Amino acid sequence: MAPSFSWWSNKDTHRGTPVVVKMENPNWSMVELEGPSEEDFLISESPGRVRGKNAKQFTWVLLLKAHRAAGCLTSLGSAMLGLASAIRRRVASGRTDTDTDVEPIGRGRAVENPAVRSRFYFCIKMFLWLSLILLGFEVAAYFKGWHFGSPHLQLEYLWASPMGVKGVFDWVYSKWVLIRVEYLAPPLQFLTSACIVLFMIQSLDRLILCLGCFWIRFKKIKPVPKEGAFDPESGETGYFPMVLVQIPMCNEKEVYQQSIAAVCNLDWPKSKLLIQILDDSDDPTTQFLIKEDVHKWQQEGANILYRHRVIRDGYKAGNLKSAMNCSYVKDYEFVAIFDADFQPTPDFLKRTVPHFKDNDDLGLVQARWSFVNKDENLLTRLQNINLSFHFEVEQQVNSVFINFFGFNGTAGVWRIKALEEAGGWLERTTVEDMDIAVRAHLHGWKFIFLNDVECQCELPESYEAYRKQQHRWHSGPMQLFRLCLPDIVKSKISIGKKFNLIFLFFLLRKLILPFYSFTLFCIILPMTMFIPEAELPAWVVCYIPATMSFLNILPAPKAFPFIVPYLLFENTMSVTKFNAMISGLFQLGSAYEWVVTKKSGRSSEGDLASLVEKEPKHQRGVSVPDLVEMKEEIRQQEQRASRKKKHNRIYTKELALAFLLLTASARSLLSAQGIHFYFLLFQGISFLLVGLDLIGEQVE
Repeated sequence: MAPSFSWWSNKDTHRGTPVVVKMENPNWSMVELEGPSEEDFLISESPGRVRGKNAKQFTWVLLLKAHRAAGCLTSLGSAMLGLASAIRRRVASGRTDTDTDVEPIGRGRAVENPAVRSRFYFCIKMFLWLSLILLGFEVAAYFKGWHFGSPHLQLEYLWASPMGVKGVFDWVYSKWVLIRVEYLAPPLQFLTSACIVLFMIQSLDRLILCLGCFWIRFKKIKPVPKEGAFDPESGETGYFPMVLVQIPMCNEKEVYQQSIAAVCNLDWPKSKLLIQILDDSDDPTTQFLIKEDVHKWQQEGANILYRHRVIRDGYKAGNLKSAMNCSYVKDYEFVAIFDADFQPTPDFLKRTVPHFKDNDDLGLVQARWSFVNKDENLLTRLQNINLSFHFEVEQQVNSVFINFFGFNGTAGVWRIKALEEAGGWLERTTVEDMDIAVRAHLHGWKFIFLNDVECQCELPESYEAYRKQQHRWHSGPMQLFRLCLPDIVKSKISIGKKFNLIFLFFLLRKLILPFYSFTLFCIILPMTMFIPEAELPAWVVCYIPATMSFLNILPAPKAFPFIVPYLLFENTMSVTKFNAMISGLFQLGSAYEWVVTKKSGRSSEGDLASLVEKEPKHQRGVSVPDLVEMKEEIRQQEQRASRKKKHNRIYTKELALAFLLLTASARSLLSAQGIHFYFLLFQGISFLLVGLDLIGEQVE
C-alpha cells in the first residue's frame, strides 16, 4: 500500500518540553531537550570518581565557546557581505550577454537573428516564473497542513466526501494534486526514465574507455617508430622526409612570437623544412609586427614565408586551403599544423614523423597538449581536468583499439596524400579539423595518438572566451553529422566502424551527452520537486555523477581537490553545450559563429626569454628605422589599451537557471528530500557564480 500523507485540520497548542528541529540527511527529526541535570555540572577524573566542577571554570568555558561562535558568525557575516558587495559591483559594471559589441562582421560571419538567440532564454525565463508561482502555492499549502510524507499518494483520500476538504484553497490544491498525479507525473516520469537510460549508456561508455586506458597502461602499449637510414646533412640516423609547417593565425599579436620562435628552432634539416606563417589578421599593426618577426628569422637563415590573404573567407579552413594550393607544396610529403599559441619542442618532428616510415596507411600523428597556465585560476584548473581525460583516455584508447579519433586542429602531422584523398580542407562547418578527420577515416586512413609527446599551449582564462570556444566545439559536430551521415552510410568501411562513427563518436558523445546533462539536471530535477509524484532516484543525482567525476579526474590526480567544483561546473556548462548542439543540429544562426579564442600571451613570457638568450643574433638583425616604427606602434597600442576597462558579462540564461534551481531547492525542503536539496542548492550557487562571471578572468 502506498504511504499516506498527513492532513492538519486541527493544530494543537502544545506547550511543554522545548523542542529543537535539526536536519539529518535526508529527513527532519525532532529532538526534545530536557532541563539540565546535576550530571551536566560534573566531570569524571577517573572511573568511579567524580567531583564538582568549579563554577567559575564552567562560566569561562561557556564564555569561550560563545566567543568562538560569535567569531564564526562575524567571519561568516563579513564573507557574505563581501560576496554581496562583489555581486553588486559586478551587476553595476557588467553587461549582459544579450548586448552586442560593435565589431566589423566580415569574413563571411553570419549574424544571428535576435529572436532566435533569445528564444532559449525566453523558455527558461517562463519556466522560472512558473516555478516561483508554484513555490508560493506550495508554501501556502504547507502552512495549510498539506504535509506529504512521500511522493506516492492515495487518490482515494482525495476523492473522499467534500467534508474532507476545508475551504476554497484546499479544494484548489486538491485538484492541482489530482492533475499532477493523472496528467503531469506520467509523461515526466517517462522522460526521466529515458534520460536515466541515456545517462547509464553514456556512463558505461565512459567506464569502458577508462578500462581501456588502464589496459594500455598495464600492458605498456605504446606506438614505436621504425629507425631510418643515415642522413648526411644532419649527420644523424633517422627518417627525414620533406616537411611543411603551417601556423594559421588571425589578430593574435599576444602569442605570434612564441609560435614562430618555436617552429624556427625545430631540429630538422633546413633544406627539408619550410615554414608558412598564414596570417589572416585584419589589423594593420598586427600584420606589420608578424611580417617583421618573419623577416628577422629569415635573416637568421630560417626557411620561413609570410602569407596574407586578400579575400579572407572560410576562417581557418579557408586559410589552410589557400596555403595548400601553393605550387611548391607538391614537393613536400607531410604537413605539421600549429595554432598561434602552440610551442612545439625542438624534437617534435623527430618524435612524430618517424611513425610514418613503412606505414603507408597512416594519415595522421597527433601529439598531446600541455598547458602553461593550467593553475592560473579555477576555470583553467577545471579545463585541465576535462582535456586531460580527453587526451589520455578518449583519444589514446580510440587510437590503440580502432586507429581513429577526431583531429584536434593543431599539434599534429598529416600525410599530404591523405588530405588530398579526403578532399582537402572544407569551409562548410566550424570544425574543419573534425571534418577532415572523418573524411580521411572513411577513405581508410589510420591515425596514431602519442600521449608522451606534448606541445605547450594556453587555456582560455576568461569565461567569455571559454564559452565561445565551447559553443564552436559543440555546434560544429552537429553540423558535420548532418552533412556526413549519408557519406558514412554509403562508405565501404566495416559495419563496426560505421557504428562507432554514427552512434559513439557523434550521437553518444556529441549529442546525447549535452542533451541529458542539461535536461536531466537542469530541467527534470527541478520539475520533480514541484511534481513529486515523478521520482528521480538519489543514485542518479549523486552517486553515479560522483563516480563519473572521479573517473574523469584520474588523468589529472593533482586536481582531485576540485572534484566537486568540477562536477558542478560541468553541469553548468551543459547550458552552453546544449544551446550549441541545438544550433548546429537545426542550422540556427549561431552555428556559423566563429570567434577567435582570446589569448593572454602568458605562454610566451618565459620561453621567449630563453630563446632570446639562445639566439642573440636574432635581436641584432633588426634595422633601426623598423625598430623605431615598431616601438611607436606598440606605444600607441598600449595607450589605447590603457583606456580600456575590464568588464564582466552577466549571463542571463545561467542566472535564470540559478534562480530556478534555488527555487526548486526551497521546494525540496517541504518534501524533506535531503540529497536533492543539497544538489539543487550547490548547483544553483554554481549557476549564480557563473552567471555573474565570478569565475575566471575579466575581459577587456
